[in-house]
Formats: sequence, C-alpha cells, structure tokens
Amino acid sequence: MSSLITRRRLVTASLATAAGVGGIGAAARYNLIPPDYGTLFGAGETLTYASQRLLTSGNALAREFKRSDISKSPVVNGPAPPDEAFLRLAADGFKDWRLQFEGLIERPVSFTLGELRNMPSQSHILLHACEQGWSYIAEWTGVRLAYVLGLAKPKPEARYAVFMPYPNPQQTTGIIRVQFEGIDMADALHPQTILAYGMNNEALPPNFGAPLRLRMSREIGWKNTKYLSRIIVTDRMDLYRKGSGTWYGGI
Repeated sequence: MSSLITRRRLVTASLATAAGVGGIGAAARYNLIPPDYGTLFGAGETLTYASQRLLTSGNALAREFKRSDISKSPVVNGPAPPDEAFLRLAADGFKDWRLQFEGLIERPVSFTLGELRNMPSQSHILLHACEQGWSYIAEWTGVRLAYVLGLAKPKPEARYAVFMPYPNPQQTTGIIRVQFEGIDMADALHPQTILAYGMNNEALPPNFGAPLRLRMSREIGWKNTKYLSRIIVTDRMDLYRKGSGTWYGGI
C-alpha cells in the first residue's frame, strides 16, 4: 500500500471521528499531536495540524508574489519597544545586539547582526496575513533558519524551536504586542522560513521587528516573532507560547 493512500485514510478517519478519540489516536501514531492538544482547543487543533502535515509535503511552498504586488502601505501592528535599552541598541545600528541559540543543541552559539548578514541570504515576496482580518505583501530578506540551526546542531530529540523577543517591559500591557512563539521542526527547516533582517530591499524597520524577526510562509502573522533575542531548541510541550489561543497557526 502506498504511503499516499495510507495518509489519505488517516485523514479520512480523523475527519470521520471529528477529531475524537479515534482521530487523536491515529494522529498520535504518526507523531502529529500539537503541544496544546490537552487544552480547550485540543481536538480541533489536532485535526487541523495533522491534516495539514499529511496533505502537504515537508517542502511544499507557499505562493510567492511579484515586486509589483508589494503593498505600498504595510500595516504596523504594535510599534517597536520604547524602553531605553532597545533604543540604545537601535541608535547604534544594533552593533551590540546578539542572537543567542540554546537548549537541545550541540553547539550553543550566538551571532551578531553583521555575522547573520554575511551568511548566505535569500529573499521571498510573501503574504503576511493576520487573524484580525488585514494583510499585506512584502519582500523579506534574511538567512534560512535551517542554515543557522545547522551551525548550532540540534540534538536528535529536538522537536520545537521557540523564539524569544527582545525583553520589553510593556509587552504585557496591551501597548506593545510582543510574545514568544514556538514552531515544530518541519516549519523551522522549511525552505521559505528565514530570519529576516531586511524588508522591501531596505534594513528591517523597527516597527516591523528590527533587528531580526522570524518570517515564515505557511503560518499566520502572529507566529512570526519580532525583535528576536534568543532561539531555544526544545522537546518540551509546555514551552511553546505565551498568552491564550491555539499553538498552530498554519495557513
């Protein structure tokens, strides 16, 4: 029996049980249980996550656009942190900023913005879609997350990458919408997943996540963490996001 038929039967069975005990059991056999399966959103989250993973290949690409499609006025959703430490880094072009890698890796490493810019780069013109109903198209330039993870050498048991923003004292007040997020290794290693330091052929603007942000093609906007400071590689199911709502944001 082909793997495609097996996958189709799994998805069909999951749909038939409406992500009930049978559907979740099937997803578990294929290691397709998301971190928040035990929450209020658990059953539907499992069905959505498992179905997406089984119906698309690991390298299935999202649509890319032409430069003529780039939005003239992209939406700012939460301005840059206003605290003094961040402003000092920004005023000096983030020369003293470093991106730290830690967790289940063989080589704990950190990189300056200049070092990241000297790594092999790529650009993608993608739709940034927000669950609030707005969207825009922009060109993002950066280094593939898979490349940088390769330098850190994740351990075999690694399952998630967690993205921590630059500390911001107002991030829980509603004034600045900054939170950490996590993704699985399939999205972390996807060819369109980059650590972006450029936007529309310019340096990444502060209000859009400078000095560095996550930029994915197959996840909704809030999963693309801005103002990055640390990346934690982990197998823990309780370390994946801050705040309410579902973990999986696939589109």
